[in-house]
Parts: sequence; structure tokens; C-alpha cells
Amino acid sequence: MLATPVPKVSAARVSHALPADSLARAFLLASHAVAAVIGGRSLAEVVLAPAGELPATRASAQELTYGALRRFGEGDALLGQLLERPLAKPEVRALLLCALHRLDARPDVAHTIVDQAVEAAGQLARGAFRGLVNGVLRSYLRRQTSLRSELHGDEAEYRHPAWWLKRLRAAYPESWLQIVAAGNALPPMSLRVNRRHLTRDDYRQRLSAVGIESSPVGDAGLRLARPQPVEALPGFTEGWVSVQDAGAQRAAELLDVVAGQRVLDACAAPGGKTAHLLELADLDLLALEMDAMRARRIDENLARLGFKARVLVTDCRKVKSWWDGRPFDRILADVPCTASGVVRRHPDSKWLRREADIASFARTQRQILDALWPTLASGGKLLYATCSVFPEENRVQVAGFVAARPDVALLGETQLLPQEDHDGFYYALLQKAR
Repeated sequence: MLATPVPKVSAARVSHALPADSLARAFLLASHAVAAVIGGRSLAEVVLAPAGELPATRASAQELTYGALRRFGEGDALLGQLLERPLAKPEVRALLLCALHRLDARPDVAHTIVDQAVEAAGQLARGAFRGLVNGVLRSYLRRQTSLRSELHGDEAEYRHPAWWLKRLRAAYPESWLQIVAAGNALPPMSLRVNRRHLTRDDYRQRLSAVGIESSPVGDAGLRLARPQPVEALPGFTEGWVSVQDAGAQRAAELLDVVAGQRVLDACAAPGGKTAHLLELADLDLLALEMDAMRARRIDENLARLGFKARVLVTDCRKVKSWWDGRPFDRILADVPCTASGVVRRHPDSKWLRREADIASFARTQRQILDALWPTLASGGKLLYATCSVFPEENRVQVAGFVAARPDVALLGETQLLPQEDHDGFYYALLQKAR
């Protein structure tokens, strides 16, 4: 998707006094990351753990970070009851949010969690908050039933911003609760099998042979029973398989590509949909991405899979800077959006977004559609795609575009809502009149 370049900052300043494999160390790493989000940075801008951290510690820190942010509305409301006054030190507030998450997730080891959180607090503000962290967490353990019974407000109950919930209720009166529940859940890990190498059934057997359970999803996907490191996936390095949500896999399938066609992927990073298109057919493909760092990921993904495409670092709206005048048979416009359909993968986004962002994204989306449409050949097809569930970015956007242009035909549209098998996506297939 189209993105504005942002510098990465390190969220980790961890003392070597903490054992490398300790929960305390993971707590401290996570507290810096969550504090960065509270301060307005996205997790994409944050280096969660420095090079050299043990893989298990890094994984634990990531689970604490994402868990605390998924529960942020509830956790912050609990802290409001447990603290006499707001904390001036954001890392301490973040540490407590991480600890509350872990206490709810692992009540069987509550004593260890409190102990390790206090050890982590010893590395913040010269240890001035050790006593406070100990007291707050022990008070929570004593009072958690009554504290939870006194929680009020949608943000605490549903763990989403109030304005977000209001819009979901209005757009999906029958299913908003399921959307919210999916947004608070752990995301599935799904794979896309490269059918140029082997069939889905063949790869599923290879997974089974190494003890990895999976189930078919979509046309070429497999949903894993439990997430796995990519190093554990047979043939990953050789390009047999890629990690991609089952809902995202629909894009290449809907675009209906045929060998020899000239294809544009207009907002291409990190390259998953680009690669999928090339798995389906031999194409003359141009991929555009305005962020140079993200564009490198396209090249890396294509190299692993053994594909070639022309990749340009540019803004797709600036057509004169990249278009040679030859029309495209197919265009994929995976436009920037609120990402409201994938918040379980990016739990920071629901707290960093503002309601006004919807209108801002909608303006950018229309600019992209207006810029790309003249580059599409007569009779060609453009797939408009978002990972949003807000209608203003999806069906409302497309309806306005179709109404404004007599040469546009809407061939079909699909709104996928987040559920167990896939994230939330919207697709609209448009065709240009001959």
C-alpha cells in the first residue's frame, strides 16, 4: 500500500543487568514500544528489540506489546481505577499495561509476573517506581473482580475508540459485535502456495510431515493451526510458499490476469499481491511504491520467489513521472486506507487513528483512481482494493467514482469482514468501456 516514508526509532534501551532470557527484559522492551505508541508513533516506526536479543525474548516482548495494545481501552480504564493520579512517566504506564495483559493471559503464574514487572520497573527512572508497580499489580489481583464490574464506557468494554464503534454500529448494525471481537483477537497465520512449484495438497502433506497442522482456505491458501516462524516452513527460502492473509489472496484472483498482459500494481509494497499475480501468469508487470525502504521489500519477495518485475519508487498519482503512454490491461489499486479491517495485526492503529483520517484517506483514494484510470486500456480492468471496513473508503468511494465517469462499469464488489479465516478487505472490479 502507498505509504509516507518514516524513520524508524529504537524503543529499546535495556540494561544488561536484566538476564537476557528473563520476562523482566521482555517487559522492559515492550514498555518502551508501548510508550512510543502512547506518544504518537506507530509500531512500524519502532524497533521493538535491538539486534542480539534472544529470539524467545524478542517474541515475548512482541506478544506483550501487541497484547497490551489490543486491550488498551480496557487496561487504561483499569489503571484509572488503580492509580490515584495519572503517571507522568509513559514507560511506567506502558509497563503496567503490559503486566495487566499478562496477568489476564496467564493468571496461573501471577506471582512471577508481578515479580518480573517490578524487576523491569527497577530499570526505569532509577527504580523510583518499583514500589508503585508492585502495589498497583497486587491491588489489581486482590480487587480484579470488583474493578471489572465497575468498568464503564464502550472503549473499556469493547477495546476500540468510541468514534470507531459508533461508525461500525451505523454501518453494520447486525454484525458490528463480530467485527469488534475479530479486531480484538489474535490473527490467523495463512500461507499462499506457489502453484508453479506444487499443489496446495502437496504442500499440506509436507507441512504435516514436519508436524505443522493446516486447513485449506481460499483457492490456494492454507491456514495454520498455530503460527510458525518462516524458518520452519518447508521450502520457504526456495519460494514454494508465502505468508499472506487469505483475504488478501483474493486480490490477484479477482483481477483475472492472462499471460502476456501488461499489468500495473500501483501501490505495491510489500509485494505479496505483486508476487501472487506473477504466480498466476507470465506478465509484463510494473510495480510502484513511493517509499524506497518498502520498495526494497518488493524486490526481496520477488527474488525469493524467482520472479522479475519493474519496480519504481514513485507516487502513482504523478503519472507523467512514470507512465510511458502504453495502456495497461489490468491495474491493481491497493490504495492507502485506515486499515480498519486489519487492526488485530496492527492494534496500535486503532488508537492512533482519528475520525478525520477517514475523509483524508478518501481524498487520496479518489486522487489515485482519477490518476490511474486514463492509463487503463479500453476494455481493461482495474481492481480497487482496501483493507478497510468503513463504507466511505469502499462502496461509497466506488459509487461516487462510477457515477462521475460514463466509461466505468462496476463488474462486482466484495466486502470481506474480519473473521476467523481472514482479515477485512474490500474489492471492487471496474472495467473501462471499449
